[in-house]
Amino acid sequence: MIADFLIHNTSEVLTCAGPAPRIGRAQGDAGSVGRALLAARDGAIVFVGREEDWRREGTAAPGAVAVDARGGAVVPGLVDPHTHVIYAGDRRDELRRRLSGATYAQIAASGGGIVSTVRATRDAPAAVLEAATRARLDEMLRCGTTTCEAKSGYGLTTESELKTLRVLKDLDKSHPIDISPTFMGAHEVPVEYRDRRREYVERIVNDMIPAVARERLAEWCDVFCETGVFTPEESREILEAARRAGMKLRIHADELGPSGGSRVAAACRVRSADHLIFVDDEGAAAMAQAGVVATLLPIASFYLKLGRFAPARALIDRGVAVALATDVNPGAGYSPSMPFAMALVAATINAAYSLDRHDRVGSLEVGKQMDAVIVDGPAVDLLRVGAATITAVVKRGQVVHAR
Repeated sequence: MIADFLIHNTSEVLTCAGPAPRIGRAQGDAGSVGRALLAARDGAIVFVGREEDWRREGTAAPGAVAVDARGGAVVPGLVDPHTHVIYAGDRRDELRRRLSGATYAQIAASGGGIVSTVRATRDAPAAVLEAATRARLDEMLRCGTTTCEAKSGYGLTTESELKTLRVLKDLDKSHPIDISPTFMGAHEVPVEYRDRRREYVERIVNDMIPAVARERLAEWCDVFCETGVFTPEESREILEAARRAGMKLRIHADELGPSGGSRVAAACRVRSADHLIFVDDEGAAAMAQAGVVATLLPIASFYLKLGRFAPARALIDRGVAVALATDVNPGAGYSPSMPFAMALVAATINAAYSLDRHDRVGSLEVGKQMDAVIVDGPAVDLLRVGAATITAVVKRGQVVHAR
């Protein structure tokens, strides 16, 4: 075999290889291969194994790039399966209010929260949105993210939602991070529809979803199923309309209270139910039976000061596959760092499965994209958030960030 890109002199490679998604105890097996070499050609992995085996079986092409890991570990490129990375405006003042005791609901009732970002995003030209989002993606890349999901949902009009998704499409073509786009017109009921919410649901179903589908701008549809936002019945109606239009399904579920979102997730057999801070045993069991991934967002819980986190251990014990994400957003997802939220399998192969991209990313296996993170030391050092532990980030066999 011939390679045009190699990573050598590693202490270990944590491949996260194997079938997806991982459930139960398998979620703790990162697949360590000691002193391994990785080789790729045309951006795809052709070899993972011991250096002495490569010397017998492989050949470096003339001009091949060889990266010395200097005894550090290598892990798959991190996959962030839940972000609201595209928006305009600044809501960091809300953190100060929460530190003073204000709740999420109180901030929203006073004109803050999502509706504040909606105003700014509607007003922002596409070029402004693109520049701001590119800068955030750059931060995520430096933290090891090589694939991410990105939601609309800060426009809440057909025109503004299309603007947002078109920007994401352009960024996917021009930025090293692969972007999996999600339509989320059901992120909130906009102010102008508060006394006629049924009309807004119909606008999503009959106008927004067909418009997004015509331009093939979204791979996914997501709904915020929460008390005071979208009911379980409205959520199912919107999700089923999106499925008929060719989109795959995700849902915000049981974040601020037991909203019934986990049951909607199971009934609709969505790929991923996200947040789940208040999921109960019945909802978890239904998700396990339906094969729904639980995408958990501990960073959001931390910054929202909710006083609790999703019951990850209980979900794992129930047989639910768990993924992790940053929830990058203007009101609570202040950190772009997947290592801040990380358990490795949940941040790689299970996260890739939650995005239905496990066939190409999320593990270091022959045939998959050469997306990797080189660590300056053992892999566990990634958890030293804020320290300079990432030596390099590789995307499709090219170094796209180096310390």
